[in-house]
Amino acid sequence: MFYKLKNQIISMLKCLIYVSVTFLFMVSCGSAAQQQYKSHSVQKGETVYSIAKKYNISEETIYNLNPDSRNELKVNSVLIIPSNEAISSGTDKNNYRDHRVKKKETLFGIAQLYNVSVDDIKKLNKELYSRGLRKGERLLIPAASKKDENTTVGNALPGTQKYTVKAKETKFGIARKFGISIAELEDLNPDLGEGLKVGTTLIVPDKTVIENAEIDEENFQYYEVKPKEGFYRLKAKFGLSEEEIIALNPYAKDGLKEGMILKLPKDEGGISKEDISVIDLEKRIDNKKMKTVALMLPFRLMRSASDTTGNDQDLLKRDPTLRVALDFYSGALMAAEFAKNHGISVTLNVYDTEKSDSKVASIVSRNEFKNVDAVIGPLLQKNVEKASDMLKGDKIPVFSPLSNREMAMNDNLFQTLPTDAVLQKTMIRYIKEHSAGKNVIIISDSKRAAQREMIQTAIPSAKTVSPRGGGYIQASDVTSVASEGMENWVILESQNPVLVSSAVNVLSTMPHNYKMRLFTLNRNEAYEWHEVSSTRLAKLNFTFPSVNKNIDEEDRNPFLISYKNKYGVLPNRYAIRGFDVTYDVLLRLAAEKDIYDAIMPESETVYIENKFRYEKSKNEGYCNEAAYILKYNDDLKFEVVE
Repeated sequence: MFYKLKNQIISMLKCLIYVSVTFLFMVSCGSAAQQQYKSHSVQKGETVYSIAKKYNISEETIYNLNPDSRNELKVNSVLIIPSNEAISSGTDKNNYRDHRVKKKETLFGIAQLYNVSVDDIKKLNKELYSRGLRKGERLLIPAASKKDENTTVGNALPGTQKYTVKAKETKFGIARKFGISIAELEDLNPDLGEGLKVGTTLIVPDKTVIENAEIDEENFQYYEVKPKEGFYRLKAKFGLSEEEIIALNPYAKDGLKEGMILKLPKDEGGISKEDISVIDLEKRIDNKKMKTVALMLPFRLMRSASDTTGNDQDLLKRDPTLRVALDFYSGALMAAEFAKNHGISVTLNVYDTEKSDSKVASIVSRNEFKNVDAVIGPLLQKNVEKASDMLKGDKIPVFSPLSNREMAMNDNLFQTLPTDAVLQKTMIRYIKEHSAGKNVIIISDSKRAAQREMIQTAIPSAKTVSPRGGGYIQASDVTSVASEGMENWVILESQNPVLVSSAVNVLSTMPHNYKMRLFTLNRNEAYEWHEVSSTRLAKLNFTFPSVNKNIDEEDRNPFLISYKNKYGVLPNRYAIRGFDVTYDVLLRLAAEKDIYDAIMPESETVYIENKFRYEKSKNEGYCNEAAYILKYNDDLKFEVVE
């Protein structure tokens, strides 16, 4: 009797609770909501199917409004059901509609069809927050409000905005920026062609999920998630963990969705560090026949000869390009002499390009280049590209001495200066290989977002610090992510002198229980700012990638001695560059019958300040992949780490 009474009391309490829940729901929804929804108390023997049939709605609609009903339908539980008015299939704009998803339909396409926002659809179909559409499922669609109808301009749906395409942006990049698929972007913009022109106006969602829409195809690949693909399948396909994927695509933390655009590391498939060896080409001289090299430099001799406004010193002060050309030339002459000392016959033909495309074309068009073994120069990038383009038919190699920017490559063009991408890749590899047991912290501003993503891809456990509104950081920003029990490796990515100086000051004055070391992928002019202390950089063992190392003036290197004896001064970096580039070219010509045969990707040549290891470019031509890693030591000198 006692147990029977107890069960009756419990049943009564349950009913009171359900009535209370229903009452609260009705009150909180207001009068408008009362017209749109009603409650249903589940009776014994009822199923979701029978309830859906009773109210002439889909099972999916019940599941969307009552997510717990997917697991178990309990007797006396209360379900939220759309009212008859809400599920009416009429055309009255005050009504809701029921939509069955067809093959290849997208959320944006459905939103466009009913002139509502994607967010409005998701509010009534909550499972769409965590997954994509499924063919055949039924959605509850709200009617477009009068406000929406009046404010919609052209194809601009509620919840969307107009967006102007910027330089270097693609469909993949824009879809990724706004967290939609390519299909959804095309739904919003039916006239969208294959390519995007700068200045084109598109309709996109009114919220972004990442900062920029630029595509970095040099360092990353972009992948569109297929139906039913999850992190496990992508790990099998790309070898990337869920943590590594989310590090590059933060919006994927809530799960992968069909059509999602993911940025993934490129499969380098290149040469590993262990396979690279240093070789001495002086010991491989085999071809001592005459080597003819054309040296193309912007002396502008005709202008210099007619300039009577001052002496040669004044001219050099006014023309920095001339100074660089003369220094480079002095080093190249010394390289030719060293080659002759090793029994290599050299003819060095010097041409004045006058910093002019047309002059370069005029020089190359002569028949003098038919028997040239290699061309070094011109110095200016556009002039190098011109010379390379004109000489590619004869496969005459052209070596660009000083340009590290992205170039219009040809099969005969050699970029002797490592690019910024090479420097970044070298530094990231070094940090990754030596970061075990280190607490890695990234301090980065928005302009270096791409570099931050590259580091996070390599080291997913890296923590991040963003600058404050004035572009600086404080000690508390660092201590919140720093570790007292391990060495903290801080990677600073910025060209803003305010952020660089504040970071250096904060890191160098941290308490002794925090061990700090500073790195960067790009040692730029901000580190030369007067408020950035060299002493503090040395204290932090400041480490960075570099195209060259610094010579010791007391070094008894034969080149340094010979140069000073000949010119009365030690060579500057342009003179050393002229020697290193020219001497490497001459030795490669002497090591093989053809210079292209002397390009050995696994072999590295090292000279006074520069080293060279050419790899075939992904497009055309060859790029120097050899770079140094330097550290600022206690003597305020740059020490070679690798």
